[in-house]
Amino acid sequence: MQKNNLDINHFDRAYFLGIGGIGMSALARYFNSKGWKVAGYDKTSTSLTDKLITEGIDVHFEDYGPSIPAHYRDLSKTLVVYTPAIPINMGELLHIQHNEYTLLKRAEVLGMITRNSKALGVAGTHGKTTTSTILAHLLNESHLKCNAFLGGISTNFQSNFISDSKSEYTVVEADEFDRSFLQLNPFASIITSTDADHLDIYGNNDDFLEGFRKYTELINPNGFLIRHQDVKLNHPHCITYGLKEGADYRGLDLRYEKSKFFFNVKTPSSNWENIEIGIPGIHNAENAIACIALCLELGLSEEEIRNGLKTFKGVKRRFEYQIQSDTITYIDDYAHHPTEINALVSSVRLLYPDQKITGVFQPHLFTRTRDFFDAFASELSKLDEVILLPIYPAREEPISGINSEALLSKIELSDKEVLAPNDAVAKLAQYESGVILTIGAGDIDKIVPQLKEGLFK
Repeated sequence: MQKNNLDINHFDRAYFLGIGGIGMSALARYFNSKGWKVAGYDKTSTSLTDKLITEGIDVHFEDYGPSIPAHYRDLSKTLVVYTPAIPINMGELLHIQHNEYTLLKRAEVLGMITRNSKALGVAGTHGKTTTSTILAHLLNESHLKCNAFLGGISTNFQSNFISDSKSEYTVVEADEFDRSFLQLNPFASIITSTDADHLDIYGNNDDFLEGFRKYTELINPNGFLIRHQDVKLNHPHCITYGLKEGADYRGLDLRYEKSKFFFNVKTPSSNWENIEIGIPGIHNAENAIACIALCLELGLSEEEIRNGLKTFKGVKRRFEYQIQSDTITYIDDYAHHPTEINALVSSVRLLYPDQKITGVFQPHLFTRTRDFFDAFASELSKLDEVILLPIYPAREEPISGINSEALLSKIELSDKEVLAPNDAVAKLAQYESGVILTIGAGDIDKIVPQLKEGLFK
C-alpha cells in the first residue's frame, strides 16, 4: 500500500522497533489509548519501558528476528513503526522488510495522526520540549483542552502523551532531526531558535536553515507563526517574542522572590505584571512568553493563561530540581548544545549569584562535540568547576582527536577533570555546599539517583 494513500484506520495493532524512545513511547501510548494491541522492542529496560508495561503494552529487550509475537504476523492489520536509531542489520527489522509489512518512521505516523486536527507545532534547536509541554498544560487547563505528543515527561501529567477526544488541537514537538518535522502540517507553530545542530545530518548551517524554511512553508496560511525575535523566518501572520526591544511580546523584569519566579510581559495591547511560572529560568520565561502569544491567538483568557503558568511543574530533566536544601542545590538538565548550556548557567547565576556552581557534563555525540568544540569549551568555562564524563556516542563511531580529554584542555578553568561516572558520583557526594548540575542528553541520568542519595547526608 502506497504511503500517500495509507489510511491509518485500516490497522488495529502497532508494533514498535525502538519503543522506549521518548517520541516512540508517546505514539505507543496513543495507539494503546485507542484500543489497539501494542507491542515492541527496545535495547534496554528503563523506567519508561517499565511504565509502558504497567499500562498494558508488551515490551521485550532481545531481537526476536523472524519470531516476532504471533499477534503481529498479520501483515494486513499490523502497522510497524521504527526509529532510525535501530541498526539496519537488526533481525526483526530485516524480517519485517523482507515480508513487506507497512513500515513507517515515527514522524510519518505522527503526521498522519495530526492531519485531521489543528496541529500546533513547536520547533527549534532549543527549548521545544519545555515549550510544547507548557503549551499543552495551558491548553489542558483551559476551555479548549488538547491532545499532545511531547518530547519529555511532563511532571504535571507524568506522561509524554495527553488525550482529549473532544479537542480539535494537537500539540506536537516538531523535531528537526532527520528532517522529521517536514512530515507535519501545522495549523500554527512556535519556533524557538534556529542555531545550527545535527550537522551530521544536514551537512552545513545553510542546509540546516533551509530545513526550517521548508517547515515554515508547511504552516497553514490561515494559521500563524510565533517566532523568537532572533529567528529570521516569515509567514503571512507572524508574531515575535523575546526579552529585547522590538518583540511583539516582550518579557521584562525577570526576578526570583521567596522561591518563586516572576516576570512581566508587554503585549501588543496591554501590560501583564507579576506573572508567576512554576519553574525558574531566563529561558523558561521566554518559552512561556511564546506560549502566551499563541494561546491569546487561540482565544484563551488572561486568567486561564496566568493560572496555567502558575501551576506548571516542569518537565523531567529540564531544569529539574533534585535537591533544594539550605546548603546544597542539585539540578539535572538535558542541555547538550552550547546555547542550552549558556541558558542553563545564566539562569543558575541569576538564582544563586553568590554560590559555587559545579557542572558535570557528558558530551553527546562525537560529531556534535567536534562541530561545537570551541563553543562548548567557552560555555563550560563559565562554571566554577567542571567534571567531564566520556562522550556518549549514541549512534556514532569515535572520531580521532575528539574526546573529553581534548575538550577539557580547552576549558579555561583550573578546577576541572575528566572522570568516569561512578568516580564523579563519589567525588560530588563529599560536597557540603554549593550548586551542582548534571548536564547532558546521553545516559548521564543514570547517575542522578546515586548522586542524589550521596548528597543526602
